[in-house]
Amino acid sequence: MSSCPKLRIEGFTDAWEQRKLGEYIIEYKEVTTQNDQYPPLTSSRRGIFLQTEYFDGNQIASKDNVGYNIVPYGYFTYRHMSDDDIFHFNINTIVENGIVSTLYPVFTTNNELDSKYLQYQLNYGHEFAKYAIMQKQGGSRTYMYLNKLKQLYITMPLSVDEQKKISFFFSKLDDLITLHQRKSDALKNAKKYFLKNIFPSEGEKFPKLRLEGFTDAWEQRKLLDLLIQPITDGPHETPKLVEKGVPFISVDAIIDNKIDFSRKRGDITEEYNLECCKKYKPQLYDVYLVKSGSTVGKVAIVESSERFNIWSPLAAMRCGNKSAPYFLYFLLQTKGVQSQVLDKASNGTQPNLSMRELEKFPVIIPSSIDEQKCIGSYFLCLDNLITLHQRKCDVLKNAKKFFLQNMFV
Repeated sequence: MSSCPKLRIEGFTDAWEQRKLGEYIIEYKEVTTQNDQYPPLTSSRRGIFLQTEYFDGNQIASKDNVGYNIVPYGYFTYRHMSDDDIFHFNINTIVENGIVSTLYPVFTTNNELDSKYLQYQLNYGHEFAKYAIMQKQGGSRTYMYLNKLKQLYITMPLSVDEQKKISFFFSKLDDLITLHQRKSDALKNAKKYFLKNIFPSEGEKFPKLRLEGFTDAWEQRKLLDLLIQPITDGPHETPKLVEKGVPFISVDAIIDNKIDFSRKRGDITEEYNLECCKKYKPQLYDVYLVKSGSTVGKVAIVESSERFNIWSPLAAMRCGNKSAPYFLYFLLQTKGVQSQVLDKASNGTQPNLSMRELEKFPVIIPSSIDEQKCIGSYFLCLDNLITLHQRKCDVLKNAKKFFLQNMFV
């Protein structure tokens, strides 16, 4: 049986052939003869790791690990059982030799099959996924012993050169995804560090770090002192939603400290929106804090001029000319404020924070609104960089998904 994928690497035109995997893989049966002969490895869906790195310095391998399977550099291993029909095949690329328990078979490929190409086909190809489901024989677990894996037929290019170019293509995509994910994670850690050190802790008059050009002591105020009006919220009754109207949001729409309008509750009528606006009408740069429910303390800021309205679980704050809205937005994300939220939220079936209690929160702020604006801008730039790298990461993941669907039969 021959076939071709929808997308091909340039320069290759030969049809792909169906072959039995057992013709290409070689089981490796060497085991340890003494304890801790080689470092223990963890083979997970995120990849292969030293156990001491994966488990924060701990080693979960048995102290008596004589008889463990040895995984040489460049060889495969995988857990032979799964609770959800998903198996992940990893290649040891981190140590010359590692060890895994006997639940993890070890094998390599012969010179007619590129190992990296096979890894992509096994982890993402349709043929193995269907084959794995077929192995379920009652019970909650699926078993894929190596002798079963050898029975799998895969449709593949017989040209090793084409195999290597396909695996190289996906390796480069994975490298780019990893690069942007690491940059995003590093920036998130940087944001945590600066939130902790640019905003003073309770009782301190100066932050540990200052933006250049500012030297005045900070002042302790109440949160209400930063606002031009008391904190308010939306209607407390459940609104009647309509098919088309004014977007209506609640806590569901507050994701990663942003308003995601695709997660709105629904739409309300023009008439009901006018009623809501008598109490509160959203404006650009209003700041929201979730004041009730399991996500109490989450924060967002209005960055859209489009019309919408809010439900009562959101506390709405307006700075006007009394303070910088982005300063308030990031201040509310600090550990100091979040600790007060958790401390003051009433216990019950769902946490609930009184708006009047929120207004009395003690906060330490710069008296200079210029310093507030600079701090807000600094953290906004950090957030924008985090979003940029996360979006690039998401675009590349979607691209990888597309190519995986179209570059394998």
